[in-house]
Amino acid sequence: MATLIKKRRFVADSWQLLECAADGALPEVTDTGAVIVPLALWRARRDALLARGHAIGVWLDSGESAEDIAADLNHFAVVAVSFPTLSDGRGYSTARLLRERHGFTGELRAIGEVRRDQLLFLERCGFDAFALRDDQDAEHALEAFEEFSEAYQVSVTQPVPLFRRRASSGPAA
Repeated sequence: MATLIKKRRFVADSWQLLECAADGALPEVTDTGAVIVPLALWRARRDALLARGHAIGVWLDSGESAEDIAADLNHFAVVAVSFPTLSDGRGYSTARLLRERHGFTGELRAIGEVRRDQLLFLERCGFDAFALRDDQDAEHALEAFEEFSEAYQVSVTQPVPLFRRRASSGPAA
């Protein structure tokens, strides 16, 4: 079971992540508990999922975009973005779009090939929850958030560039 880091702390994961079968068949949804469903299941059974009366989340594969769920964001407590391979960076853009363009304020979770070295950069793009791979040292992973004390570029977490922050703080001593 993957370790979940949320807002830089270890937390128990109360969500059930439902996945499609290898042949693409949609998973069955139980009547109890919070679930994170694939976008295909959300599209196929939207009304039934909403009628369950439990918290709902959706997860996007790397080929799916923020625009695919933009109109329904108010229904989701969690949006999970899948990273199928280490070299697939489309999820970074998806996170920024969800936060900056679409104003999503719920939990934004990185799932799949999530590694320690990505955590700080994922957070800067808007992720606030991370399901680490089972082979990752969770305690060591928390250190990733503190590796850089300052960033020059703007991000979801720091919308003002460093040169503007320094200029507004007055002359250096």
